[in-house]
Amino acid sequence: MLKFSHGGGIYQFAQESDCQIKDVIDLSSNINFLKPKIDFDFNKLDISYYPDYQKIYETLAKNYGVKNSQIELYSGGSSAIFSLFRSLNLNHCTIYSPAYLEYKKASEIFGYKLTKINRFENIYQKVKKNSLVIFVNPSTPDGKFYNLKKLFKIWKKSDATVLIDESFLDFTTKPSATKYLKNYKKLYILKSMTKFYSCAGVRVGLLLTHRQNVLKLKSSQPLWKLSQFDINYLEQALKDKKFKKKSLNKNRKNRIFLKKILENSNLFSKIYKSKANFILAKLKNITALQLQQKLKPYKIMIRDCANFDFLDESYVRIAVKSKKNLKILLSLL
Repeated sequence: MLKFSHGGGIYQFAQESDCQIKDVIDLSSNINFLKPKIDFDFNKLDISYYPDYQKIYETLAKNYGVKNSQIELYSGGSSAIFSLFRSLNLNHCTIYSPAYLEYKKASEIFGYKLTKINRFENIYQKVKKNSLVIFVNPSTPDGKFYNLKKLFKIWKKSDATVLIDESFLDFTTKPSATKYLKNYKKLYILKSMTKFYSCAGVRVGLLLTHRQNVLKLKSSQPLWKLSQFDINYLEQALKDKKFKKKSLNKNRKNRIFLKKILENSNLFSKIYKSKANFILAKLKNITALQLQQKLKPYKIMIRDCANFDFLDESYVRIAVKSKKNLKILLSLL
C-alpha cells in the first residue's frame, strides 16, 4: 500500500471497476451514511463579497460548549493538523498508534523526531519531555473510546503539548476533552465537521484551545480560509436539530448489525469493539488485499489497514452504512 493512503478513493475505484460512482458501495470511508437536511438555495448565495466568520464562530461555540475566542477555523481537519505542526516550536512528537496517518506524515514533513506508542500494548508508558502528543479519541481504525484522566497525569508530568482528535466523538454520547481546556493551556482539540455531517467535500475543521493559543494560530493564518459555500452549508447542517439524535440511533443500530455480520462469518479471528461508525477486524486465512479483490466485482470497497502502525495485511476496517448495503455485504460474506 501507499505509505499514507486511506479509504474513500471512490473515483479511482469506479474507474477501475468500469462503473458509475453512484453504484459503488463504499465501506472504506468513515463518513456518515446519513445527511442533514439543508434548507438553502445555494444558487441565490451572494459570493460577490468576502466571507464573514462571526456567525459561524458563534454557532460552533454554542455547539461545542466553548467560547468564540477558543476556536480557530480551518479548511478541513488535515489543514488544522498541518497548521498546528508548523506553528509549534517543538521538535518531538509522540503518536498513540495506530492513528490517522496524516499525523505521521506531518511529523515527517515538519522535521519532528517521532515516537510511536502502541495503544494496544503499553498505553501508559512515559512520554518524552516537551513532546507534541497526539491522541485520537475515539481511535482509528478501531473506534475505541478512552478515559483520558490517567493519561493527562502522564502528559502534564512531561509538560507535553497535547492534541486530542475528536473527529468521531459525535458518533458517541461520550464526553469531550473540552473540560480539560480550563486547566491545561497546552491542550488542543481537533473537531472535523466532515465525518459526522457527511460533507467530506465541504472543508471545515477547527481547533479548540486556550485563547492565547488561538491568537498565535491566527497570526500565521490567511484572512479568509473558508468559502461562503462552506460556511452556509455548515450553518444549515447544524440547524437540523433532529439530525444528531437520528444519526446516533441509526449508526448505533447498524454498527451492532455489522458486528453480528462479521461475527457470524468464518473469515475473522478478532473483531474490535467500536464506539465509532466503523469496525476493525482481523482476518483468519486471507489478507485484506485478497478480500478487497473478492469484493471488487460486486463494487464494494473496504479499507486495507496494512499501512497503519502495529497492524499488518490481515486487518480490515469496515464502515457502518445503510442496512441495505450491509445486507449486501452479509450475502457476499
